[in-house]
Amino acid sequence: MLFGSLDVAAATFATAGVKVALDRLDQPGFVALASAGLGRRFERSACICGTRTGVASLARHTLLGSALIGYQWFADWGVVAAYAGPESSREAILDGNVLHVLPGRTGLRLQGEIWARPSPDTLVNAVAILGSARGDAWTRVALGYRLWDTYLGPELGLYADRTGYRKWNLGLHATDFALARFSLRVSTGIQFESSRGSGSPYVALSVWTGL
Repeated sequence: MLFGSLDVAAATFATAGVKVALDRLDQPGFVALASAGLGRRFERSACICGTRTGVASLARHTLLGSALIGYQWFADWGVVAAYAGPESSREAILDGNVLHVLPGRTGLRLQGEIWARPSPDTLVNAVAILGSARGDAWTRVALGYRLWDTYLGPELGLYADRTGYRKWNLGLHATDFALARFSLRVSTGIQFESSRGSGSPYVALSVWTGL
């Protein structure tokens, strides 16, 4: 399966990857998951500007890649999957016209997913990711009710890393609707960041298709 996602807001991140199984993706068994992502966010940092102390606006650019091995379990109510493997990141900070490239980091990434259908018309999806390369954690929980062959409902996302940066997403999603040979998820709502005093709108798109 090929997949990709794009989160567009004050903090933006794009990901592309592939998921393959030793046998079949719709059967229990071992699964490999490889992905690469690129993101940008704005931060504020104290600075000494001439003879005055002020606050500088910085842009942090991040390149992240991982290669994971996992196992997925199937039950009557849904699917549970767990993955682990190495990840690597490289970051650069743009301060005005000066680009500071930070040393690369490698580490361990853990990822867990739940796709549950408590009833034929309801969906519960939860994803959690922990990474030691950037010292970060991300989770998303979504509830959906099936209307017009699509699951519609609320979603909540949380992100934090070792720099002290925090991000919260609260919105609505439409999951698992088809466009030609592709399946899609579209989300929109409000994003709150620790580096900003107010919320801003976000739009997220995820696409996946069989190989």
